[in-house]
Amino acid sequence: MAAEAGFIEIIIAVGILLFAAKLMAELFLRLKLPIVLGELLAGMIVGPFALGSFLIIDGSKLLEIGPELKLLGEIGAIVILFMAGLEMTPREFLRGGKASFTVGTLGVVVPFFAGLMVFQWFGFDALQSMMIATALTATSIAISVQVLNELGKIKSPEARLIIGAAIVDDILAIAVLSVVTSIAGSADGLEGLEVTEVTITILQVLGFFAAMLITSVVIMPRLMSTRFWKAEGSVEGIATASFFGAAAFAGSIGLSPIVGAFAVGMALSTTKIFKVVGLYTQKIALIFAPLFFAIIGAQVDFRSVDATVLMLSGVIMVIAISTKLFGCGIPAMLFLKSRIRGMRVGVGMVSRGEVGLIVAGVGVGAGILTSEVYSTVVIMVALTTIITPIWLKMLYRNEPSPEPGQAPESGDDGEEGPGEERVVF
Repeated sequence: MAAEAGFIEIIIAVGILLFAAKLMAELFLRLKLPIVLGELLAGMIVGPFALGSFLIIDGSKLLEIGPELKLLGEIGAIVILFMAGLEMTPREFLRGGKASFTVGTLGVVVPFFAGLMVFQWFGFDALQSMMIATALTATSIAISVQVLNELGKIKSPEARLIIGAAIVDDILAIAVLSVVTSIAGSADGLEGLEVTEVTITILQVLGFFAAMLITSVVIMPRLMSTRFWKAEGSVEGIATASFFGAAAFAGSIGLSPIVGAFAVGMALSTTKIFKVVGLYTQKIALIFAPLFFAIIGAQVDFRSVDATVLMLSGVIMVIAISTKLFGCGIPAMLFLKSRIRGMRVGVGMVSRGEVGLIVAGVGVGAGILTSEVYSTVVIMVALTTIITPIWLKMLYRNEPSPEPGQAPESGDDGEEGPGEERVVF
């Protein structure tokens, strides 16, 4: 009976979050604000730390964000990144390799070392500062992808650079997380740290991603051949099984699951069944995407906020925003030969996500981070997630969206002349 009661609680929570998310999406659409922001705020409003705390039946809250709901949120992120992969062919990804690698790498290196130095200056020890710095590295690409998709700009040069750089960013952030968590779990701590081991760990993560991408590109077109799949729904089902399988494999080797889903999406972007899979994925994303954003919002708990947390939150927010703008925005301006497009890339990389929360959780569990620092990281993740869609939409306010059926613009943004518009990677 306990298991059945838990299942019913999950169903109720999904119903409440999904209804609230779509209700706020309608409101934000009419206010001409990013829909994703409405879905995030919906989670904050009805979550267990806000209105949800008053929904009590038999002495327990009606809405709790347990492991099962968080798992549904992760599925939403996997679906969103698979859709993003469908919008970029392997050739386009490789063509943007130099730009993506540079922007993505600086998007990890600059926040990490800035956070490390600043928090050591504030009196935190090296390991604490390293944990906080790691939480500042990874970009939550799902937020920016959803906003760019809403605006019809998912095929624009800056969108492609954001996606490519964010994938590199995510891979490197996972590598850094692997190193930092091993240090945190080691009896020797920082004293046992060796540069060779760190380098090998990072190269292993990069090698696994490269192997996964190559395997997907070679196998997926053959696996998805319409000669084999004739029954209705077979193509869609096999595609779903493939990107979930790739996500599981990525997670099992230490990568973020969304990296695997993205790789399969890219592999399918050049196949004959691209349109069929794309339309199908858009349908399931109508459910999983808002649920993902609502669940993120519902985990924000402002009850632990005090003067210390507010002060640390102000510091970490300045670092979180400025390091992505400088680390990603400036090199993007050089590659795209456009100030406004480079600025969009910098802003698109500001949002942090689940990696930051994972790092904070590991730090608290290991006794390295205090509850105040954990709350600070959670607030940083929440605020950057809220700021990014608003700021990104503002940067597009003077650029018209494409008409339905029209290809998204990749041309003049109102700043450069015709001869300067071509993107050079």
